[in-house]
Amino acid sequence: MDPQAFIRLSIGSLGLRIPTVPSSPCSCEIRLRGFPVQTSAVPLVSSPEATPDSHSIASSFYLEESDLKALLAPGCFYTPQACLEIVVFTGRKGSHCGVGGKRQQIGTFRLEVGPEWGEKKPVILFNGWIGIGKNKQETGKPGAELHLKVKLDPDPRYVFQFEDVTTSSPQIVQLQGTIKQPIFSCKFSRDRVSQVDPLSNYWSGSADISDPEAERRERKGWKVKIHDLSGSAVAAAFITTPFVPSTGCDWVARSNPGAWLIVRPDACRPESWQPWGKLEAWRERGIRDSICCRFHLLSEGQDGGELLMSEIFINAEKGGEFFIDTDRQVRSGASAAGTGTGTGTGTMTTTTPIPSPQSSGDFAGLAPAVVVGFVMSCRVQGEGKSSKPLVQLAMRHVTCVEDAAIFMALAAAVDLSIEACRPFRRKFRRGNCHSL
Repeated sequence: MDPQAFIRLSIGSLGLRIPTVPSSPCSCEIRLRGFPVQTSAVPLVSSPEATPDSHSIASSFYLEESDLKALLAPGCFYTPQACLEIVVFTGRKGSHCGVGGKRQQIGTFRLEVGPEWGEKKPVILFNGWIGIGKNKQETGKPGAELHLKVKLDPDPRYVFQFEDVTTSSPQIVQLQGTIKQPIFSCKFSRDRVSQVDPLSNYWSGSADISDPEAERRERKGWKVKIHDLSGSAVAAAFITTPFVPSTGCDWVARSNPGAWLIVRPDACRPESWQPWGKLEAWRERGIRDSICCRFHLLSEGQDGGELLMSEIFINAEKGGEFFIDTDRQVRSGASAAGTGTGTGTGTMTTTTPIPSPQSSGDFAGLAPAVVVGFVMSCRVQGEGKSSKPLVQLAMRHVTCVEDAAIFMALAAAVDLSIEACRPFRRKFRRGNCHSL
């Protein structure tokens, strides 16, 4: 399998020295043309000798070939040269009863996009202190100084696409430019698992889930198997906790989420499966309903622990992206803690080892393999739409085909959860043959 080239632009080691310490916390907006604005807290540094943590990451952008070409395009009168821009503020942004919050700009750091961005090599673009805003000559007082580290790192990824909706048992291909290379096949079923199926050891379904009336009351018995090109099953996902409406409503609520078990073949016992992860999903009601997908890794240790890796809200109507990315999720958690309002994109706040499907799964034995940055993403459509999941995997987490397969099973479970969490009394339009 050949990966596609991606570049990770990371901004970290943030710190601010300012003559007059503000009463409100400081933050910054990090801007790069063509990407959503990211925000981060900026800690104050009081000691002249102190330097912020050089390993901390405040923000990351992931650039593919098309992004780099757009950023490196020559500037003109109407479109100036692209640059990374970091604007530092004091005070909180927001509103209360319709009145906007007061926020004061301290200064701006700019770094132009240069040829080194396209060389696909590790490079530190900036590291150290720099004056921002008005300087001493202008005001007669020392100006604010910002400390930061801006770095580029190659971050190659494997990109996969389900060629049809998951319920149609599609082929899964790897994308490399315009080339599509078949890698896996996906087998979906809603039938009760046969007694000869090794998955029956985990199965909890007992009702005839092919009965439409039964499925209007609960959704269970759904199973997805991932097969390699030889036809061998290399990963699977299946519902272990049915998706049922909570008391007093017609949707799956947070208090009683549905759950999937993600499993891999047991290397020690042929025809057996080993639990690898658990995906829970439920519906959050609001002006725009969301589906929350929460993923845990499962430990094989004696404690049988669960390790939270991701908790993502996906727009129920439009769809969105499920991801495991320590940078984005740590940043989301910090943003929620600092402002009292979450971004709705993630809650995991620690870096954690990802056990390979070919490993023992024992977290204690994997302490050196610490996840930093992007692990995987899966883009899906909203409920009632024809969804063909698009999956990206960081190359450093894939050592064999089976490693990729387990993430395909997770992606299929995320995709099917959008439909599993739809309201139970809602009637879909005629002709929607893919509604479950």
